[in-house]
Amino acid sequence: MKSPILGQSYVARSINAADNRMVNLFPEQTPENGLEIGYLNRAPGLTKLVTIGTGPIRGLWAHQTNGTDAYCVSGTGFYRINTDYTYEYIGEVDGTGPVTFADNGIQIFIAANPSGYIYNEVTDVFAKITDPDFTGAGTVTYLDGYFVYNEPDSQKIWITQLLDGTSVDPLDFASAEGSPDGVVAVNSIHRELWVFGTDTTEVWYDSGATDFPLIPIQGAFNETGCIAPYSVAKLDNSLFWLGNDPRGFGVIYRSNGYAAQRVSTHAIEYAIQGYTDISDAVAYTYQQEGHAFYVISFPTGNATWVYDVATGAWHERAYLTNGEFTRHRSNCQCNFQSTTLVGDYANGNIYKFDLDVYADNGATQKWLRSWRALPSGQNNLKRTAQHSLQLESESGVGLVVGQGNDPQAMLRWSDDGGHTWSNEHWKSMGAIGQYGYRTIWRRLGMTQKLRDRVYEVSGTDPVKIAIMGAELIISGTNA
Repeated sequence: MKSPILGQSYVARSINAADNRMVNLFPEQTPENGLEIGYLNRAPGLTKLVTIGTGPIRGLWAHQTNGTDAYCVSGTGFYRINTDYTYEYIGEVDGTGPVTFADNGIQIFIAANPSGYIYNEVTDVFAKITDPDFTGAGTVTYLDGYFVYNEPDSQKIWITQLLDGTSVDPLDFASAEGSPDGVVAVNSIHRELWVFGTDTTEVWYDSGATDFPLIPIQGAFNETGCIAPYSVAKLDNSLFWLGNDPRGFGVIYRSNGYAAQRVSTHAIEYAIQGYTDISDAVAYTYQQEGHAFYVISFPTGNATWVYDVATGAWHERAYLTNGEFTRHRSNCQCNFQSTTLVGDYANGNIYKFDLDVYADNGATQKWLRSWRALPSGQNNLKRTAQHSLQLESESGVGLVVGQGNDPQAMLRWSDDGGHTWSNEHWKSMGAIGQYGYRTIWRRLGMTQKLRDRVYEVSGTDPVKIAIMGAELIISGTNA
């Protein structure tokens, strides 16, 4: 029988109900007469391209006009990254937290909460915004020639002068007044401004008025706010964010028209709401081979979750530290020279996401999948003899020498719903060229206690992983 190894990460409040964990693997559907309906693909590894400053990498930005430069804030330094990944120091940026960028084709605005900076790419002048009417910027975006930013700890949104981020008119602000909550972030999409409050969200447009041109769109108001300003990110013609409202918090939404559409699952929300602090969450988005990913990390929770728009499925990304999963190293992202760059949250490293690399900057990358042995609804609560489990995967992809020349998969199981686990059982996945190799575990014993079983398979060898399914042979008893 087919054992349901495919799917997404879903570990419920009761692991007896669902204990389907997936780390550093993501599903891909194969609708065109594939071997199975889909398969599990290994998450990309990290290839270091350059180390800039001491870190952390607080933000990355790729030039929006000519694509010849990228920029980053590492620690308190602002740097230009050249096409050969050499770099140049430009200036100092206050603070230690994440930064946001906006670009009008000539100037780059850096919001470092509360400080703001402008870099003129034509004149090569970088300076802190010193206009006496500048009251600080929490986050920044660009709309119709204006830099738009929210004043920290207030209800106010501001615009700079048209095509000039260094100048602010003292009257060029407005308050989000649909609700008395404060504004935590701004972002723009479809030439409209989304104003995220702690409890509500408003959408504004450029009316072209000679005074303050931004006006709320009638009816474009919803009762869902944002708890983490740096969780807001653009993907798939939508905005994604970590929500908050007077009734609760910790749900991830995407914009659907002017409404907030929930994309997180109960299992994801259970995990998120268990973290001590989620207001420090940071998110970015990227696309690779048609998979559009929203990646959100929780520094306090030490975890990273990823949503794939292509499949609507969630998985975990993780870095292996002393044998334990921790949050992924990536902190921010930009697309530069057709390459997805990510910055490290703890140092000055900038990496390339690479689906053909199976380690994280040379460190071991571990993948893991746990799943119920039997499909939903097929457990008749009788003990079964588990004769064998065969992993349907791409074999023969081992390396010539070194770790991975005989790649291994580790299996263990739980007969009490995932509370306790068996010893580890290792099997080869086939040396290089052994394309017909079968990874099979035999004589797996009888189910006990709950008459149920959860399997977990994992591995650490730096080789390609593609899992199409699992075939389980069992026989029943009357007990």
